[in-house]
Amino acid sequence: MDAPAKSGQPLPRLDARLKVTGGARYPSDVAVANPAYACLATSAVARGSIRAIRLDEARAVPGLLDILTYQNANEIKPINFFSKGGQAASSIMPLSAPKIWHDGQIVALVVAETFEAASEAAQKIAVDYDEEPPTATIGSPGATVNAVADVSEEHKDPGFGDADAAFAAAPVKIDAEYSTPTQHHNPMELFTTTCLWSDGKLVVHEPSQYVYGMKNGVAAQLGMDPGDVRVVSAYIGGAFGSKGSLTSRTAIVALAAKRLGRPVKLVSTRDQGFTIATYRAETRHNVKLGADRNGKLLAYSHEAFELTSRPDDYNVAGTTTTAVMYNYGAVATRVNVVHADRNTPGFMRSPPEVPYMYALESAMDELAYALQMDPVELRRINDTAKDPNPGNPRPYTSRSLMRCFDQAAAAFGWEKRSPAPRSMRDGDWLIGWGCATACYPTQIAPAAARVSLTPDGWARVQIAAHEIGTGAYTVIGQAAAERLGLELDRVKVELGDTALPPGPIAGGSNTTASATAAIVKACDAIREKLFRAAAGSNQGALAGKPIADLDLAGGRIVAGDVSEPLTAAFKYMGQAAIEEYVESVPHGLAADAMEKLYRGRVALAGGPKGEKLMFAFGAEFVEARVHARTGEIRVPRAVGAFAAGHIMNPRTAHSQLMGGMIWGISAALHEATEIDERSARYVNDNLADYLIPVNADIQTVDVIFVSETDREINPLGVKGLGELGNVGTNAAVANAVFHATGLRVRDLPIRLEKLLPSV
Repeated sequence: MDAPAKSGQPLPRLDARLKVTGGARYPSDVAVANPAYACLATSAVARGSIRAIRLDEARAVPGLLDILTYQNANEIKPINFFSKGGQAASSIMPLSAPKIWHDGQIVALVVAETFEAASEAAQKIAVDYDEEPPTATIGSPGATVNAVADVSEEHKDPGFGDADAAFAAAPVKIDAEYSTPTQHHNPMELFTTTCLWSDGKLVVHEPSQYVYGMKNGVAAQLGMDPGDVRVVSAYIGGAFGSKGSLTSRTAIVALAAKRLGRPVKLVSTRDQGFTIATYRAETRHNVKLGADRNGKLLAYSHEAFELTSRPDDYNVAGTTTTAVMYNYGAVATRVNVVHADRNTPGFMRSPPEVPYMYALESAMDELAYALQMDPVELRRINDTAKDPNPGNPRPYTSRSLMRCFDQAAAAFGWEKRSPAPRSMRDGDWLIGWGCATACYPTQIAPAAARVSLTPDGWARVQIAAHEIGTGAYTVIGQAAAERLGLELDRVKVELGDTALPPGPIAGGSNTTASATAAIVKACDAIREKLFRAAAGSNQGALAGKPIADLDLAGGRIVAGDVSEPLTAAFKYMGQAAIEEYVESVPHGLAADAMEKLYRGRVALAGGPKGEKLMFAFGAEFVEARVHARTGEIRVPRAVGAFAAGHIMNPRTAHSQLMGGMIWGISAALHEATEIDERSARYVNDNLADYLIPVNADIQTVDVIFVSETDREINPLGVKGLGELGNVGTNAAVANAVFHATGLRVRDLPIRLEKLLPSV
């Protein structure tokens, strides 16, 4: 009897062969009959309005089919911005009016018989603008500031006690400013859309982290019944948040296809991806920490500024995480949004935690040096099992932070560290060691699923969850295989299609927990039917057996040494297959959560919001080497230890955590979108000038799984980890650079020129 697949096993990905052989079809790969090809024309100014669009030269290009502008394609209806309960990534609606909100805004969609003709015609569109001086970023003239608590019904700035008085009285103080830059996603798969119509129904092939959100959003924009829209996104070639909500291009492409009466394909260019999609906004932070001489935190104050567009109040407000991170005596926070003439930012892997934990963990390191205390011990002294707010002392369902620090420190060799800055050296290389806390909220969303099983032991799992490179096909398949007693290759998993039951958005690291909760529920319903049939029959080896004694393994129903094939139970039931549709709504969500899911609305339970605090934790240690003569920076090794509940698949989880740490190193040393403040334009909008690490920049990255059991978070004890790995890495690198050089760089990224005063 073949052993069934188990969750927790490091099984290879179900889709691995398809991906490496080209068998996996990404949205732009999908073949459609007689497609036309689209290209975008985008704004050359960041603020103003269109005075005139001259199209004569573009229309003269052979093969041109159509040009959509605000003058002839303004029937697309506005829908709510994502943070206001809608599906849109931005409230800026291209082709709706002559107003220009930001550089690179879509001003026309050109459709032609070939891509080359569409591209040529798009370049020949001439636009005359009434240009106004733009505001580029935080601190630029013309920027306006709003407190998030004043513009958001949901956000309340966390705080308790008198933080100002506690800080003033604290014997040891840190008062510092930190900043993080704009960063763009740059997924390998470009931003693409293919639309086709048939009998009044629309099919959209587009990489999406939330196909039900896109389905409902496009329907609202086009004034359609959502039942007449299907969105298909079986594979996504990188997203990290940039494909999590409805984009500005989808409805335009759909409208073009409707006007032409044939499919239309759009594949945007790399530089257009910087302005037609979202990005991580730049942030600035003022953090104050006050402590007694033993390291006990007495006060924590954090005021942050986040950039957004003119019309939208998008923000990530990461103080909801940082305010519960340690056992503070008093807390005061304030988050502000700064409006400038830029496209609306959006989610990027660990949206709140990456910038906000960078500021907090850098300040904690500064405090440790001020106290002449080991940074690990400072965190141990201030570790907490509950919310530090005495008015709401909610417990953590589990918190293994110091276990992570202990295991990572041991693997890293932290005990060999010389505490004084510039005290460790290898020839011309200054050596520094730094550490930081990693954390991410554990969240779970509503989900529906359909699971079927046939007598010959084949299962089909259907849920409109998403494969964004994390291994969703595999871990969802493992959950079903384990409950149904099958090998993984006997489970067919179907994802990413609104023809399937709705799954959660692939964001907030909730996919595994949310989808598997529904899958297990459906499988348990199948198990019960099989067991009742086998035990309740008047024949067969299992007749009369207690149902609690039965299990599934290798295509058979078993009870100890006794078993019989699945075919017997199906015969008793008189059925050729069993199919179960289930809905799973986590505790803490409203009764209408499933209805909202079908309508494309996001709802997440857990994290810092509920009756208990639900988080995954980690500790990251980094070695930085800085050349004493040139200021060159290298990170030869990094160690991360992570506690994320039950690990469904250590192989895919290791990949996620390692990749997150690599991205964290990149965020610390390389990545920044450069902005021309005179024109509010992105300068390095390509993969040649947008700096990311290459193989030579990343050497040893070790990942440690810290065993943790937490049955309060969800049925399988799964904590999300896709976003956990890159939280804290940037601070660990910055802290290591300080230890190496004695120079504290608080503004990311840390590049050679910022270290020249120290070498």
